[in-house]
Formats: sequence, C-alpha cells, structure tokens
Amino acid sequence: MFKNSMRILLFTFILFDFNVSNLSAQTTTTNLKDETKIQTFLKVTEQIRCICLPSLPIQSCSFNMCSASSYLKNFIENRINEGMGEKEILEKMENGFGDSVRTDPIVLHFLENGNEGMVNSILFGFGPNILAKPDGTWINTTLLFIGILGLFFIYRYANKKSKTFNPKENLANKESVDSIKQRIRDLESKES
Repeated sequence: MFKNSMRILLFTFILFDFNVSNLSAQTTTTNLKDETKIQTFLKVTEQIRCICLPSLPIQSCSFNMCSASSYLKNFIENRINEGMGEKEILEKMENGFGDSVRTDPIVLHFLENGNEGMVNSILFGFGPNILAKPDGTWINTTLLFIGILGLFFIYRYANKKSKTFNPKENLANKESVDSIKQRIRDLESKES
C-alpha cells in the first residue's frame, strides 16, 4: 500500500516537473537571423500579453491558439528590422505606433480581413494592460489541483474495487446468507 502511494506521488512529481519546465521554456520562433535582434525579439515578446490568452506572454502563443498574436509577432519582427529597440517597441505597443506603420504588411493584412480593432490598437496603442507581466500561476495551480484530485479519485476507486473482491468478506456474506436461510427453515418448521 505504501509503495503504491509512493509510486503515484513520484509519478505526479515527475509529470508536474516536466510540464513546468516546458511552460518556462522559450517556445517562440522568429525569422530574424542576427543574434542581437533575436534577443530583442525574445525580450519584447516575453513582456507583452497574448491577445487571446492574456495569462500567457505573446512569446508562448502559437498560431493554432491565437492567429492575432502570431501576426503581432511578425509585426514586432518588422519593427526590429527597422531598427527599433526593446524599450521603444514596448512603449509604442502601449501608446501606439502612429500612421507610419499603415503600410506594414501585417497592418494591411488586418485591414484586408476587416480587423479594424487590431489596426486601431496598433496605431493608437493597446493600453497599459498589454505590458503587464503575464502570470500563469493560477493556471499551473489549477492543473496541479485537478491532477491531485484525479489521483485521489483513482486511489479511492482502486481501494473500493479491491474491497469488493475481498474473499474474506465474500465468505462472511455467504455465512450470513446461510444463517438467514437456516432461520427461515426454522420458522417454517415451527409453523407446520
């Protein structure tokens, strides 16, 4: 019993440790080739929230989860290629890039697809919340809680299952059934 509990606990720890290490890794791709530009890109994208999942940095958003964030990453790459630095990009993400970016391919793409809200946010700024430090703690805590709760129910199910197949209890139940049958026979014989 103790060994099984320790195995489950060890498995949970390894599983949780593996997931946390994956969440903390830098998981974005870029078309930039210069190392300083790549570092600027990584610093900027870890300080901006994902448009679709604000608890994640835009760096962790994939195209499958949020296409708007994917296009914004390309927009950030374009700004870095134009020579903008980390602080300037972050400041302009908050307060707006102005009309100078209207001809950017990403802005034109948003306009062609009717996403004027995104274009306005790029031109006039996303506001101070776009730069807030993303915090995935509640997501990790919720996943851990669900995992522990799942393991608890598995443990209860396994214990309940082992009790139903206990041969000693089945023998005790058989004896009590036999004693009840005997009582019924005794009562029937008294009535006759």
